[in-house]
Amino acid sequence: MSPSRQEHYEFHHDNRQKTIMFEIVVASMNEMVELWKRNDPIWVESSSEGRCSIHRESYERTFPNPNRPYYQSPATQIESSKDSEVVSMTAIELIHNFLDPVKWMNLFPTIVTKARTIEVLDSGTWGGSIQLMYEKLHILSPLVEARDFFFIRCCRQLDPTTWIMMDVSYDLFNEIQSGVPSYSWKFPSGCAIQDMGNGQSKVTWVEHVQVYEKNQVHHIFRDLLCDRQTYGAKRWIVTLQRMSERYNFAMGAICPTRHDFKGEGLKNTIQISQRMVKSFFEILSMTDNLDFPTSSRLNRGDRISIRKNEEIVQPKGFIATAATSLWLPLSFQDVFNFFKDDKTRSQWDILTGGNNVIELAQVLTGVHPGNSITIIQPCMQKEMLVLQETSIDSMGAFLVYAPIKLPTVTSIVNGGDATKVPILPSGIIISPDGRLSSDRDSTANAENGSILTVTFQILISGHNNPTSQKQQMEVVASVHCLLSSIILKIKAALGCSDL
Repeated sequence: MSPSRQEHYEFHHDNRQKTIMFEIVVASMNEMVELWKRNDPIWVESSSEGRCSIHRESYERTFPNPNRPYYQSPATQIESSKDSEVVSMTAIELIHNFLDPVKWMNLFPTIVTKARTIEVLDSGTWGGSIQLMYEKLHILSPLVEARDFFFIRCCRQLDPTTWIMMDVSYDLFNEIQSGVPSYSWKFPSGCAIQDMGNGQSKVTWVEHVQVYEKNQVHHIFRDLLCDRQTYGAKRWIVTLQRMSERYNFAMGAICPTRHDFKGEGLKNTIQISQRMVKSFFEILSMTDNLDFPTSSRLNRGDRISIRKNEEIVQPKGFIATAATSLWLPLSFQDVFNFFKDDKTRSQWDILTGGNNVIELAQVLTGVHPGNSITIIQPCMQKEMLVLQETSIDSMGAFLVYAPIKLPTVTSIVNGGDATKVPILPSGIIISPDGRLSSDRDSTANAENGSILTVTFQILISGHNNPTSQKQQMEVVASVHCLLSSIILKIKAALGCSDL
């Protein structure tokens, strides 16, 4: 059974099954605490990169478990990592976000695309909370495979200032004995949260998973995936820092910031921008749509899909999504600065019609000037504005934007209802390429490589369905031509036309 079908199942376990699950939780929580507290010999540090990973033999000796599912397959790999940083949220705030699947998705919109609670097993009688959950993780590009997890989440307070959030996979569909499962597997993972008493917490994140890659990794992401950076502890920690900073800045909790909106207008702008970003990263996997990944007209790195939308929060009708990823011999910071610059926007954004743009308003969401929400007006287009959110951290950057009508913006900033405003986002994602300097060529501009993903959405039909194969391929050809044109413009503007 595929994860897409499994995720909608409801489960109610009997007392015997719950006893087994509680036994798993107790053992896994003890393991998670040890993984947090101990370093050598369980954790070994890479001399070249300074990152931690689990020493397999030491781990097996310390935590023997004959029921641990290991699948020996060329497509199967085990990933482990550990990282610690200070986050601008209290321990209680973090735990509340971790236990609510909607807040969990909002806290990690660039990683968690779906999440739900399947069954609450214990709501606090054990000194914490235990629930059975499902989540889908996906990042960076349609060329990176999504990961599905069914797991037990336990949050428990160890002492007055310390909490543990522990995840461990549970064999919900009894697939351990039937071969390789259709979903990924979490060994005890999660985080330790130490409240510092000043509105901040020290968070130590542990990731330990076994993944089954159904498809061969695209070559431009091979270094990132093989180096365990893609879904590793550092990405979770850095994203948590960035999103907690965004929340505190938007609410004015960190320091006085320049907001061009007040009251309900500010709240509405932040909410609709967050929904825009979340929606963009949800569609990025392009797995639930009418897809054309093997069309002979498409390059190996291009993806085009068509879906029918009935949701209120997006334009109704048939929507085409096009995406491609490519390597650039430039740092991700330089690429981000190019896309963030209003003066160069007309060189790549089809919404501008080749004209310049004017920034009308801004909400800062972080210390870095690249972290902000802005409303932009393309010159010569008085009735159409662009809502945009940009974000940058040590793991990469994104720029997500959507056209929005002037009367709608006026209503939003004046405090009108923004929850049902239809919005169709497009965007740019930039990531370091994951290659070490020693692996690169000796040329100077190859020292900082990055991976760029360009994705846009277009409403192609409000009512008529391109049902025939011919109609569908005509749409694909037209959208692919537009995607190719945009990429050529970007390469030319960045001085990379030879790629």
